[in-house]
Amino acid sequence: MAGLPAAVASVRDRLVTFRDERGRELINLPGAPRPEPEMPATVRFLTAFHYVVLGYQYRTRIIDDAHRGLSVAGARFVLVDGRVSATWTVEDDAVVVRPLRRFSRSERAEVVEEGKELAAFLVGERKLRSPAKIVYKGPN
Repeated sequence: MAGLPAAVASVRDRLVTFRDERGRELINLPGAPRPEPEMPATVRFLTAFHYVVLGYQYRTRIIDDAHRGLSVAGARFVLVDGRVSATWTVEDDAVVVRPLRRFSRSERAEVVEEGKELAAFLVGERKLRSPAKIVYKGPN
Protein backbone atom coordinates (compact mmCIF):
# COMPACT_ATOMS: atom_id res chain seq x y z
CA MET A 1 0.00 0.00 0.00
CA ALA A 2 3.06 2.23 0.09
CA GLY A 3 2.43 3.47 -3.46
CA LEU A 4 -1.27 4.14 -2.96
CA PRO A 5 -1.06 7.89 -2.18
CA ALA A 6 0.98 8.54 -5.33
CA ALA A 7 -1.36 6.40 -7.45
CA VAL A 8 -4.43 8.27 -6.16
CA ALA A 9 -2.72 11.63 -6.67
CA SER A 10 -2.00 10.77 -10.31
CA VAL A 11 -5.72 10.25 -11.10
CA ARG A 12 -7.26 12.55 -8.49
CA ASP A 13 -8.69 14.96 -11.08
CA ARG A 14 -10.78 12.05 -12.44
CA LEU A 15 -12.23 11.05 -9.07
CA VAL A 16 -15.13 12.36 -6.98
CA THR A 17 -14.86 13.09 -3.26
CA PHE A 18 -17.30 13.04 -0.37
CA ARG A 19 -17.09 13.66 3.38
CA ASP A 20 -18.26 11.19 6.00
CA GLU A 21 -19.95 12.11 9.28
CA ARG A 22 -16.55 12.70 10.91
CA GLY A 23 -15.36 14.94 8.09
CA ARG A 24 -12.96 12.43 6.53
CA GLU A 25 -12.51 12.57 2.78
CA LEU A 26 -13.87 9.60 0.84
CA ILE A 27 -12.80 9.02 -2.77
CA ASN A 28 -14.69 7.14 -5.47
CA LEU A 29 -15.03 6.74 -9.22
CA PRO A 30 -17.45 9.23 -10.81
CA GLY A 31 -19.79 6.62 -12.31
CA ALA A 32 -19.50 4.01 -9.57
CA PRO A 33 -22.82 2.84 -8.13
CA ARG A 34 -23.51 4.09 -4.64
CA PRO A 35 -26.35 2.78 -2.48
CA GLU A 36 -28.92 5.10 -1.00
CA PRO A 37 -27.95 6.10 2.55
CA GLU A 38 -30.88 4.19 4.08
CA MET A 39 -30.35 1.01 2.03
CA PRO A 40 -29.58 -1.90 4.37
CA ALA A 41 -26.36 -3.81 3.83
CA THR A 42 -26.66 -7.43 2.74
CA VAL A 43 -26.05 -10.30 5.16
CA ARG A 44 -22.41 -11.41 5.25
CA PHE A 45 -20.70 -14.35 6.97
CA LEU A 46 -17.19 -13.41 8.12
CA THR A 47 -14.31 -15.72 8.90
CA ALA A 48 -12.57 -15.82 12.28
CA PHE A 49 -10.20 -12.90 12.90
CA HIS A 50 -11.66 -11.02 9.92
CA TYR A 51 -10.05 -7.63 9.35
CA VAL A 52 -13.43 -5.88 9.28
CA VAL A 53 -13.86 -6.60 12.98
CA LEU A 54 -10.24 -6.64 14.15
CA GLY A 55 -8.80 -3.80 12.12
CA TYR A 56 -11.66 -1.33 12.03
CA GLN A 57 -10.63 1.83 13.87
CA TYR A 58 -14.16 2.63 15.03
CA ARG A 59 -15.44 -0.86 15.72
CA THR A 60 -18.52 0.41 17.55
CA ARG A 61 -20.00 1.16 14.12
CA ILE A 62 -20.19 -2.58 13.44
CA ILE A 63 -19.94 -4.40 16.80
CA ASP A 64 -21.45 -3.67 20.19
CA ASP A 65 -19.02 -3.33 23.08
CA ALA A 66 -20.67 -6.32 24.75
CA HIS A 67 -19.51 -8.57 21.89
CA ARG A 68 -16.05 -7.17 21.15
CA GLY A 69 -14.30 -9.90 23.12
CA LEU A 70 -15.65 -12.50 20.71
CA SER A 71 -13.43 -11.12 17.94
CA VAL A 72 -10.16 -11.92 19.71
CA ALA A 73 -11.56 -15.29 20.79
CA GLY A 74 -11.77 -16.32 17.13
CA ALA A 75 -15.53 -16.15 16.66
CA ARG A 76 -16.92 -16.12 13.14
CA PHE A 77 -19.50 -13.38 12.70
CA VAL A 78 -22.66 -12.77 10.73
CA LEU A 79 -23.25 -9.16 9.71
CA VAL A 80 -26.89 -8.10 9.40
CA ASP A 81 -27.38 -4.59 8.02
CA GLY A 82 -23.66 -4.00 8.48
CA ARG A 83 -23.53 -4.92 12.17
CA VAL A 84 -22.30 -8.00 14.00
CA SER A 85 -25.55 -9.75 14.89
CA ALA A 86 -24.71 -13.45 15.19
CA THR A 87 -21.89 -15.96 15.32
CA TRP A 88 -21.54 -19.04 13.15
CA THR A 89 -19.70 -22.33 13.40
CA VAL A 90 -19.57 -25.63 11.58
CA GLU A 91 -20.96 -28.49 13.68
CA ASP A 92 -22.10 -31.97 12.66
CA ASP A 93 -21.83 -31.14 8.94
CA ALA A 94 -23.98 -28.03 9.23
CA VAL A 95 -23.48 -24.28 9.40
CA VAL A 96 -24.84 -23.29 12.82
CA VAL A 97 -25.92 -19.67 13.38
CA ARG A 98 -26.32 -18.28 16.91
CA PRO A 99 -27.91 -14.81 17.02
CA LEU A 100 -26.62 -12.20 19.45
CA ARG A 101 -29.97 -10.39 19.27
CA ARG A 102 -33.51 -11.05 18.06
CA PHE A 103 -33.97 -11.01 14.28
CA SER A 104 -37.02 -9.88 12.40
CA ARG A 105 -38.64 -12.50 10.19
CA SER A 106 -37.04 -11.00 7.08
CA GLU A 107 -33.59 -10.77 8.74
CA ARG A 108 -33.79 -14.40 9.78
CA ALA A 109 -34.80 -15.41 6.25
CA GLU A 110 -31.82 -13.49 4.81
CA VAL A 111 -29.42 -15.07 7.32
CA VAL A 112 -30.71 -18.56 6.54
CA GLU A 113 -30.48 -17.95 2.77
CA GLU A 114 -26.90 -16.67 2.97
CA GLY A 115 -26.07 -19.50 5.36
CA LYS A 116 -27.31 -22.01 2.79
CA GLU A 117 -24.96 -20.43 0.23
CA LEU A 118 -22.06 -20.74 2.67
CA ALA A 119 -22.95 -24.35 3.45
CA ALA A 120 -23.08 -25.20 -0.27
CA PHE A 121 -19.66 -23.57 -0.73
CA LEU A 122 -18.21 -25.55 2.17
CA VAL A 123 -19.56 -28.78 0.66
CA GLY A 124 -17.76 -27.89 -2.57
CA GLU A 125 -14.56 -27.25 -0.63
CA ARG A 126 -15.06 -30.60 1.13
CA LYS A 127 -15.34 -28.91 4.52
CA LEU A 128 -18.91 -30.26 4.88
CA ARG A 129 -20.54 -33.40 3.54
CA SER A 130 -23.51 -33.10 1.24
CA PRO A 131 -26.31 -32.15 1.55
CA ALA A 132 -25.54 -28.63 2.70
CA LYS A 133 -27.42 -27.69 5.87
CA ILE A 134 -27.91 -24.63 8.02
CA VAL A 135 -29.09 -24.81 11.62
CA TYR A 136 -30.48 -21.72 13.31
CA LYS A 137 -30.14 -21.77 17.11
CA GLY A 138 -31.74 -18.62 18.28
CA PRO A 139 -34.42 -17.01 20.38
CA ASN A 140 -36.82 -16.58 17.46
